[in-house]
Amino acid sequence: MVADTVLYGDERKILVLGIGNILWADEGFGVRAVEYLAAQYRFGHDVQIMDGGTQGLYLLPVLEDLETLIIVDAIDFGLAPATLHHVEGSAVPATIGARKMSLHQTGFQEVLALLDLRGHAPRSIHLVGVQPVTMQDYGGGLTEAVARQVPHAVRMVLDLLAQRYGVYPTPAQRAPIPGAGVMTQAIARTAYEQGRPSAELACRYGDERVLARKEDYNPCALAYP
Repeated sequence: MVADTVLYGDERKILVLGIGNILWADEGFGVRAVEYLAAQYRFGHDVQIMDGGTQGLYLLPVLEDLETLIIVDAIDFGLAPATLHHVEGSAVPATIGARKMSLHQTGFQEVLALLDLRGHAPRSIHLVGVQPVTMQDYGGGLTEAVARQVPHAVRMVLDLLAQRYGVYPTPAQRAPIPGAGVMTQAIARTAYEQGRPSAELACRYGDERVLARKEDYNPCALAYP
């Protein structure tokens, strides 16, 4: 059964929003998922795909009066690592607020609360999330287990769009373009992850300019003698 839709002029306002920080390993899951979605499929004007990053309150104008908001993010559901899970309705802000793992989740919970307070909350809201393996690898890409879940998370989003809202995108006819219009090519997943220096070349334990002030303390030297 297709849910009733609310029309705004000749467009429905459905937003698929990936949030997270690509600098912290699996925390970038939501961003990478919408990057993949935008590269693989083409939508009409009724659906927007967006990399929300860690913008928090700056997203308010984009989120006001949406018919449907589908959020993709790395969430601590208390499940096995790399497990996908879907919640909807009032369970979404409750889930985001239950186990905050990062500052962007605190900020986004405030965004949802403000939308509701001002009477501009989405008419329906979904969260497609993954249980992260790690979010402590600064500068790192997705872990292998979480990266394998990106296409499956996208399939969950597509199923929601089709089954609940009657939206069926068209598969892209051309080879995917890095970033696919949702981000610059420089931070698209392939360029970002392949361009990352090795652990031996780039200290992952902190800024050596700061750590050098502590006498005889060099975590990188200890880790990589």
